[in-house]
Amino acid sequence: MTEKYRIEKDSMGELEVPVNALYAAQTQRAINNFPISGLTLPSSFIRTVALIKKNAAKVNMELGILDEIRANAIIQASQQIIDGNHLDQFPVDVFQTGSGTSTNMNVNEVLAHLASDIANVAVAANDHVNMGQSSNDVIPTAIHISAAMECHNTLLPSLKHLAEVIENKASSLEAVTKTGRTHLMDAMPLTMAQELGAWALQIRNAIERINVTLPRVYKLAQGGTAVGTGINADPQFAEKFAAVLSKETGLPFKPNESFFESLSAQDAIVELSGQTKVIAVSLMKIANDLRWMNSGPLAGFGEIELVALQPGSSIMPGKVNPVIPEATAMVAAQVIGNDATITVAGQAGTFQLNVMLPVIAYNILQSIELIGNISRALADKALATFIVREDNLQQALSKNPILVTALNPIIGYEKAAQVAKAAYKQGRPIIDVALEMTGLSREELEKLLNPKALTKGGISH
Repeated sequence: MTEKYRIEKDSMGELEVPVNALYAAQTQRAINNFPISGLTLPSSFIRTVALIKKNAAKVNMELGILDEIRANAIIQASQQIIDGNHLDQFPVDVFQTGSGTSTNMNVNEVLAHLASDIANVAVAANDHVNMGQSSNDVIPTAIHISAAMECHNTLLPSLKHLAEVIENKASSLEAVTKTGRTHLMDAMPLTMAQELGAWALQIRNAIERINVTLPRVYKLAQGGTAVGTGINADPQFAEKFAAVLSKETGLPFKPNESFFESLSAQDAIVELSGQTKVIAVSLMKIANDLRWMNSGPLAGFGEIELVALQPGSSIMPGKVNPVIPEATAMVAAQVIGNDATITVAGQAGTFQLNVMLPVIAYNILQSIELIGNISRALADKALATFIVREDNLQQALSKNPILVTALNPIIGYEKAAQVAKAAYKQGRPIIDVALEMTGLSREELEKLLNPKALTKGGISH
């Protein structure tokens, strides 16, 4: 033994471990074997594995197969990790063994070390901390629990906040009418409330999509152990584990109907990831609309003005950019990419085990976190605070030749097209040109071409 290292031993032999490390040989082997990315599994995932160990110890003690001294020590040690302590002791790379065994053993070893100190008796990583468990059911269970908890704690509250902010902003803009656009070209008018209402419904639908997916995420692999048969776990373990976990988290977890499905497939997480991709697409659409509407201030649409948050150029003084919508678009791109990774990884279930579990865990938790964080930023730093440039809106609206669409039922499509083309060519308000070309009175035209009235739909007579 040197000043910096101690010797640890596992079934494969001896090796050096940093003297102050709480982990042991199997973790060190993973550190040595996988110097791949420097990326580690999120703290939310590590805390969830500790939560599994805590509740497994409770159940094994209740079943009389783990003594109270060791069980309570494991429970106390696990709570330290759950509370956010010792998180620097989980250095295993995401790109590791596909079952996540290295991470499971990393947690087992740290908890065994801490629990041994607490109990003042030897607590073994495999025999005690991992009792009635396998990496093959712990890691899929941790993916489901951590994803469900992060959806409830981060994603759904953030989406709800975003929807409410959009709805409140829409309500304040009921009286504002603007030129609609299809193909980026002028179209019939709508109110800004109608435009923002579409965004709000996208987010409300996103909330519904997550909620209808979660029941399948609540179904857990724990109790399936090595291949799904439950070998070396008490027959009552799965039900009791889900019950104590549900009581602690407040979420309706239960054993899956088939542990073989839980271990061999990750379909529920692939489904959840697909829903995050839909949300990303919605956020990309909203972000791009905001960028276009804010474009300018002179040479773009200039319909709204986002709050200036930071200088926009290192060379052009006074330039301000739509940084929050840009960050939103980048988050959307990342989440869409994460979904592609999870989709491929979800196909890696070969016979009785999926062997891309760590990368699934990393990507789904990142997607949930990114969407949750950017939704609040988008709500509070862009949508709640932008101002409308009504002068620009009205100037464009008064000259919009497409308003002539409202005259179709009266003068016919061909005549209306002639009026629209003339108004566009002459750069004049559509009402003035229509007055000259249709024989309708100004009073009739003002009624027929009222932009606000045209946002209500129907047929003009």
